[in-house]
Amino acid sequence: MFKRFLALALIVLAPVAAIAQEAQTWEEGTHYDLITPAIRTADPDKVEVVEFFWYGCGHCYTFEPLIGRWKETLGDDVTFVGSPAVWNKPMELHAAMYYAAKALGVLDSMHTVMFQAMNVDGKRLSSEAEIRSLFTANGVSVEDFDKAIGSFGVSSQVRQANSRARAAKITGTPEMMVNGKYRISTRKAGSQANMLKIADFLIEKERATLAATASAS
Repeated sequence: MFKRFLALALIVLAPVAAIAQEAQTWEEGTHYDLITPAIRTADPDKVEVVEFFWYGCGHCYTFEPLIGRWKETLGDDVTFVGSPAVWNKPMELHAAMYYAAKALGVLDSMHTVMFQAMNVDGKRLSSEAEIRSLFTANGVSVEDFDKAIGSFGVSSQVRQANSRARAAKITGTPEMMVNGKYRISTRKAGSQANMLKIADFLIEKERATLAATASAS
């Protein structure tokens, strides 16, 4: 009887032990990096997660469905921010494309369209005219697009995205940042799936820190 009970206990506890062991394997410096100095987030009462990406990045394209499903699991105390990488003039234009879509209220639909254009359809989107054609083909008027892409708000957000990436010291895309303190790369995480597991681990870490700070005040 004791042996049967022990066997049953091992079966029940095995998944719990596996989860605990997995959580303990994520080590700073080995699987993710500490960002020094930490970057200020928009809302200190929430855990902020940033994804650094580029529309022309094939790895970002394959990561998009994964991160799309993952975002749906985030709690109300977590804020997700997309941040286009800006290393050169073409990428600066693609960042403006992202923020223009956001300003026009069409980012939810255009995000996939812009990824597909560069990674499936073979479009370089290297000029404003080419990007305008993509937007107008998807229901945005020429006037609205021109107003958004050339606006001060869009250019300001592009500069902010550039500063954010530099402060986080990203080395490629996709990469993630949790609460301005931790940077997650595919290279150190080992896989895109692991990036999200590590992000979950760090979110819980920051959630506990915020709770402790709130109870102490």
